[in-house]
Amino acid sequence: MTSAAGATAANERRNVSDAAGVVVLGSCAVWSLITAAVHDGRPEGVLLAVLAMAAGYASGRILGAVAPVAAPGAGALAGLGLALTARYTTPGPQVMVPLGHTGATAALLTLSVAAACCAAWAARPPALRLALRLLAVGITVTAAVLGSAAGCALGAAVLLCSLAADRVRRRALGLGGLALAAALVTSTAWAVAEDALPDGLTASLEGQLTEHRVLLWRDALHLAGRNPALGVGPGRYGELSPTVAQASLPDGKPHSAALQQVAEQGVVGAVLLAALFCWVLYSLWRSPRSTPIALTAGAALTALAVIASAGNALSFTTVTAGAGLLAGLATARPLADGAPDNAVKEDERLWAHRLEP
Repeated sequence: MTSAAGATAANERRNVSDAAGVVVLGSCAVWSLITAAVHDGRPEGVLLAVLAMAAGYASGRILGAVAPVAAPGAGALAGLGLALTARYTTPGPQVMVPLGHTGATAALLTLSVAAACCAAWAARPPALRLALRLLAVGITVTAAVLGSAAGCALGAAVLLCSLAADRVRRRALGLGGLALAAALVTSTAWAVAEDALPDGLTASLEGQLTEHRVLLWRDALHLAGRNPALGVGPGRYGELSPTVAQASLPDGKPHSAALQQVAEQGVVGAVLLAALFCWVLYSLWRSPRSTPIALTAGAALTALAVIASAGNALSFTTVTAGAGLLAGLATARPLADGAPDNAVKEDERLWAHRLEP
């Protein structure tokens, strides 16, 4: 009876998490349509990103239940393949260094490292687990060979976090730390745009980010100030930014997901983006998978948030779909575990014992 009650409670918590995801993703789509209608914007990019993440999450839940080891392992190899080809075939000017179009490559490599680590934690044979961890190391080394400093550094950070996650007893503390890290990086980018940091620190960060990127961020805040509630409309940043107009090879992006949201969709859009990230972390907290798998996925998605805070990685469908896929794999209940069936069998055994003469 106790086992069946626990399984029922776990299912109810997962239903709440899934319902929250539907609400958040639906709100992101609806709000983009509202702001586009008000300002004659183009919501196609936002809608495609929402659809890609939802599809990736649903696919991850299904594949993670059927093949908890093979699915993330295959996902790691697929992400590596996409990163290798995208480096040379991604259309558009590559004018932002280090996290412009190359941010998508860094994001794909980081997500691939996490997928390999999740597969390793799900594997039981020691040899297979070692092979999958070597795959994660190989992807990190590949990032260095490709010249993706961000992909190499964040991939190594995810790998180390995954190895250390086995010692964490309360995943809520780990996920809370990841949320704090993402908030700190996003706040720092915002402070740089506001010129609110000490002069020495601002000069150091501008040297790493480039003056052009900082000017793009300041344009985003200026546009947000014109209409804080609704923004200027999805897809309209490139039309209204003076820095973009003066660039020789503009791509029409501010290269910061949070600043793009607040510029194009107002404060509500930025809040919805933050809510989406918080929902993913909440889903990982309620995940039936082991704590190392949940924290590994959380570390990778936090790394993606770091990349997105100073780049346009979320503008690529492969990245948003990959993020959703990883989240789905890390929150799926493998059918092989048979938790509900075991609970029912335990309940039947207890009742049979009570009915014995």
